[in-house]
Amino acid sequence: MTEKLLSPLRTRPWPERWLTRTLGAGGATAAYAMCVPSGSVPVSVAGEVSGGGGVLLAVILVCLAGYFGHRDDLAWPLLLVAVPPAVQMYVSFESEQPLAWAFATLVIAAGALIAATVGRCFRPREEDPTDGLVCAAAHRS
Repeated sequence: MTEKLLSPLRTRPWPERWLTRTLGAGGATAAYAMCVPSGSVPVSVAGEVSGGGGVLLAVILVCLAGYFGHRDDLAWPLLLVAVPPAVQMYVSFESEQPLAWAFATLVIAAGALIAATVGRCFRPREEDPTDGLVCAAAHRS
């Protein structure tokens, strides 16, 4: 069971791959919907996160990004974890605060990429069959 939950998605059948990715995007969407009340802005005018909802949202998104960074290619956590809250924020800001939306989107995307990169560090190391060929060619000349 653990192998199925932590193995790279490229080794899984495509329905399982896309179901996992869809659940991840749905999880990010649900996290934003639960942590940020509808119609409110998660960042106050002073730039501080309002309440514990923003912190809980950040923790959930970092965990999701780390998980998908561990299992999938580096671009997928950005698409699955950072885009759904960014779209929801864009709709909820209603173009009143475009700079706040852009800053929040940048912070979420950067956090997702960092968490995904850290998640990739915990992948099992795979042997590259061309490693020896490159080294042998370098020693030959």
